[in-house]
Amino acid sequence: MSHQYQAVLFDLDGTLIDSAPDLAGAANELREAHGLPALPYECFRPMVGSGARGMIGVAFDVGPHHESFVGLRDDFLRRYELRMTKQTRVFDAVVPVLEALEKQQRKWGIVTNKAARFTDPLVRSLGLHPRAATVIAGDTTPHSKPHPAPLLEAARRVGLAPSQCIYVGDDLRDVQAGRAAGMATVVAGWGYLGADEPIESWGAEYIVRNPADLLNLLGLA
Repeated sequence: MSHQYQAVLFDLDGTLIDSAPDLAGAANELREAHGLPALPYECFRPMVGSGARGMIGVAFDVGPHHESFVGLRDDFLRRYELRMTKQTRVFDAVVPVLEALEKQQRKWGIVTNKAARFTDPLVRSLGLHPRAATVIAGDTTPHSKPHPAPLLEAARRVGLAPSQCIYVGDDLRDVQAGRAAGMATVVAGWGYLGADEPIESWGAEYIVRNPADLLNLLGLA
């Protein structure tokens, strides 16, 4: 197995980095601007994988088809852009995983649905950009996950067949995209994971409960 996967591709939010504090903070700033009290952080964390849609859904109980959604979303994204590097960090337990991959000269990259206007400055601020073999944002290709296009583009950029890559994520769409791209998929059990079906039902080849287990899976422990 250690030779089967020559590259590890990671989702960003909830897999590589803990961005929930800044996303929740932006959502609560928006609530306060509308005269509403802040909600507990725990309300927001599970829905971070759903991006602005998830944050607006928690903060205002409205979905994309509600007449107020677009205005709330745009205001949320503006506020998030101003504070997105304030509290966001690479998960502590992920740091040694990246170091182990690099020590073994195993390529790793990022594939996220986060738009490039957020992804690029955030990844650079965390010092990950020069280390990653590729960074694919939500608007790098014409389609975002669960479409396989972003993962196929990542495989192309690292010069490997999709079957030589493994994709790690914390959302059902990550598993769907990885499987559609012909990659093995791993659920990051330390991530945000949403609030819907249990992760065991997502159809991933592997579920790992902490980042160190990923090294065991890859034969690098």
